[in-house]
Amino acid sequence: MSPLDRARRAAWRSANRLVTMHPRSTREELARAVRGRTVLVTGASFGIGEATARQLGAAGATVLLVARTEDRLAEVARGITAAGGTAHVHPVDLTDGDEIDGLVKRVLDEHGHVDVLVNNAGKSIRRSVELSYDRPQDFERTIGINYLAPVRLTLGLLPSMRARRSGHVVTVSTQGVRGMPPAPRWGAYQASKAALDVWMRSMALEVRGDGIATTNVYMGLVRTRMSAPTPSLRRVPAMSPDRAGAVVCDAIVRRPKSVEPWWTPLASATSSVLSGPIDAVLSAAFRRGEDTSSARGERD
Repeated sequence: MSPLDRARRAAWRSANRLVTMHPRSTREELARAVRGRTVLVTGASFGIGEATARQLGAAGATVLLVARTEDRLAEVARGITAAGGTAHVHPVDLTDGDEIDGLVKRVLDEHGHVDVLVNNAGKSIRRSVELSYDRPQDFERTIGINYLAPVRLTLGLLPSMRARRSGHVVTVSTQGVRGMPPAPRWGAYQASKAALDVWMRSMALEVRGDGIATTNVYMGLVRTRMSAPTPSLRRVPAMSPDRAGAVVCDAIVRRPKSVEPWWTPLASATSSVLSGPIDAVLSAAFRRGEDTSSARGERD
């Protein structure tokens, strides 16, 4: 390996350490926190949700797997049970309010209550405004799964939690809503995540006296199917789904108000002080970049 290649690898490793979030709790602590408890995870068929569900199942939780694809959920459930855990499959289209209401009723009827709700399911979209003129459905679908669905599901389960004076709502958000400037082409996604973030923080103030904990996990970039269609994201450091799942599990153990990369306050302050130059750079980057083939409606 040449000196230049070694330098590049070292730089990549250093950059990866910067973006990686580091959970603090041990496997034993996770087991003590969730053993015998019921945890509902949305978006459990792939990515962060699948990794979180597998780790929870291994720690002794009864995991309720929620996503659209029943076959894939069944595969995840088989993996959890083969490892000695307990998992139940609940295929649901979270963009359908009636299906969410049915899920809440079914879960409470079959399992009695939910100790921890992990709102993880989400939809990512990267498309310029110009290509969105005749696509209002992009915004409707994105806000449907990223905002309206977790709000409706949380509202359905909160009465049971408050009656028991026990519960924890964990929401997987994005670091992009924590004081960072909006990114070109990501408006629909960031707006939907920001809406959920504000609602979660508002709701938390109302339920904190009822024994309900809430945690917003402001996740950095994770290498998942959701980020894969954007070529530029393939070339930057990112966490693995397993590491991201460990971050979510750590939040369940420690129950903090929020979890975010250590550099978030610095980035937020910098973006505020240097908002003019940063906007100029982002605008220039937008002009030099382009929409992906999928954003243009073409096949990759």
